[in-house]
Amino acid sequence: MDASRLLAAHEPRFINRELSWLEFDARVLELAQDASLPLLERIKFLAIFASNMDEFFQIRVAGLQEQVEARVIKTSPDGLTPAEQLDGIRLRAQELMAAAASLFTMELVPALEKEKIRIIRSLRGLDLSDLDFLDREFGERIFPVLTPLSVDPSHPFPYISDLSLNLAAIVRDPTTSVRRFARVKVPPLLPRFSVLPDGERFVPVEVVIASHLERLFPGMEIVSFHAFRVTRDADVEVEEDEAEDLLEAIQSVLRRRRRGASPVRLEVDETMSPEVLELLRRELDLQESEVYVLPGLLDLGALMSVYSLDRPDLKQQPWTPVTQPRLADGHGTPDLFAVIRDGDVLVHHPYDSFTTSVEAFVGQAARDRDVLAIKQTLYRTSAQESAIIGALIRAAELGKQVVALVELKARFDEEANISYARELEKAGVHVVYGVVGLKTHAKVSLVVRREAGGIRRYAHVGTGNYNPVTATLYEDIGLLTTDPEIGADLTDLFNLLTGYSRQQHYRTVLVAPDFLRPRIRELIHEQARDGGRIVLKMNALVDPDVIEALYEAAQAGARIDLIVRGICCLRPGVPGLSETIRVRSLVGRYLEHSRIFRFGEGEDARHYIGSADLMQRNLDHRVEAAVPVPDATLCARLDEMLDVLLLDDTLAWTLGRDGAWTKVPTERGVNAQQRFQEMAVERARLA
Repeated sequence: MDASRLLAAHEPRFINRELSWLEFDARVLELAQDASLPLLERIKFLAIFASNMDEFFQIRVAGLQEQVEARVIKTSPDGLTPAEQLDGIRLRAQELMAAAASLFTMELVPALEKEKIRIIRSLRGLDLSDLDFLDREFGERIFPVLTPLSVDPSHPFPYISDLSLNLAAIVRDPTTSVRRFARVKVPPLLPRFSVLPDGERFVPVEVVIASHLERLFPGMEIVSFHAFRVTRDADVEVEEDEAEDLLEAIQSVLRRRRRGASPVRLEVDETMSPEVLELLRRELDLQESEVYVLPGLLDLGALMSVYSLDRPDLKQQPWTPVTQPRLADGHGTPDLFAVIRDGDVLVHHPYDSFTTSVEAFVGQAARDRDVLAIKQTLYRTSAQESAIIGALIRAAELGKQVVALVELKARFDEEANISYARELEKAGVHVVYGVVGLKTHAKVSLVVRREAGGIRRYAHVGTGNYNPVTATLYEDIGLLTTDPEIGADLTDLFNLLTGYSRQQHYRTVLVAPDFLRPRIRELIHEQARDGGRIVLKMNALVDPDVIEALYEAAQAGARIDLIVRGICCLRPGVPGLSETIRVRSLVGRYLEHSRIFRFGEGEDARHYIGSADLMQRNLDHRVEAAVPVPDATLCARLDEMLDVLLLDDTLAWTLGRDGAWTKVPTERGVNAQQRFQEMAVERARLA
């Protein structure tokens, strides 16, 4: 064995999934640290970082903790036990959370003050009119919903709910000198900040409460008070096989989640006394390594309310999505069915408008007297009124056959999806909840229409949810097509989702869990040769089987570019293993969310778009759909997108063989997201 292959044999073949997730959060935090960005954009990225960390602890850390408690010693593909992974996570998480807190306190707060936006953490220095305002605010809006809970022999330590913000108070009876601990929960229904009358000064709600504690404990002396926050396991599973009614089972899960499970993280104010900290840690049954002592404000995710300020001078220039040229009609609303019959349409959100493409497609189908049926998957919908939900309801009321696959198990969106499911059912829509044991993650819409030549099927297959809000924030791809094979495959897919069947094959659509994995492997193996070419864009690359296939292709001489926004467990650039593989990640204004798979080059290249990342959960435990893009013009457009992403040197990071991400040095100044905006405007102007 030569030296390079010996090195490859002794170097870990995989990067740890959880630590890779944290490195994505680190790249988000880097955006908050980027002084070249407008100030409120930095605040936004800091809030996103904090929210991402909350979810990471709720789901990933909680899962590892359960494994440790169950004495699981099986290692992950990178060779780490659950306990070893937790050790690594806690070191990196502590570093990132401390950096975020320091950034906010030492840099962003002073920068906000220069722009006359103040986060008031002490009421000292406020004038009497401000103090009177906060007194009224407390008395009228805050005090009535507070419930102080004392801890003594007759009052056990209270339950601390998931992600709740709290005050730990020590009070002393002046008569007996007995000191007691009390907890005051900040109800989540309260705004995170009390905004002073000028609209430019924000007082954290816990500061307002702390300054009025004597009203909660009359006659007692307030010795000390400190903010703290608890994160609990929120990944509650549903035993579908044992559930007679999935809707009822999901509602039960939501009730359990609101109660929460085991605590996995305690965040405390750095001024908290050792006495109080030890009490909290003991009562919550947490190890010292699970405590995060932070300077400044807790719950930085709440800074989104500061970002929402009407200060366009401190934000990036707003972007208005452009109507895709083929869907535009200067004389009124175009006939989308006629447009799609003339050729497939590719839409790229948020650069192309979601409203005038996807929503217009479903809306026209609902109104069209020749449309007989509409079948639709709904994974994550909008908390706001959804035009697509409204269109499905109108279609059912007009007598069309309407089927909606509502995924009740979409984590953290279960409640909204239950509400939509009930609303659709009332209107006469056939609502189904998918296949037992699998989440339905596919983004597909099928319209069956009566035409002069017979029945024709129109379809939309996308990479993103049917959600108008995220369509302005997430980058996604969608294909509008009347390809008969795609239409037939989607018909079979919906029959699988709504009835009983064991589909043996699909014509062109790659459907998980049975058919996507083997076909992806086949497509990789076809390029496993000298001169082979693979370009894959996705959110996450985790699946060991797919990674091994990519390693084999690289060793055979294939050139491979991977554009992975978040988690990547593949180790690129290892001699004898992955020398021809490059991995990059783009983190910017929009969340890179599309999945584009290209195998080969030139006329022989095959392009797919779809809903699946290359993870075990997507390939084996979800219903996913990836659709081929056969039209040469649209394939050329996908190639153009991939080329721009590979040229980016403004938003891009590269992954090293050691698992470390490095910012690509800016030389040409290519910003892919800005370039896509320019391309959308150029196409509209030339149309």
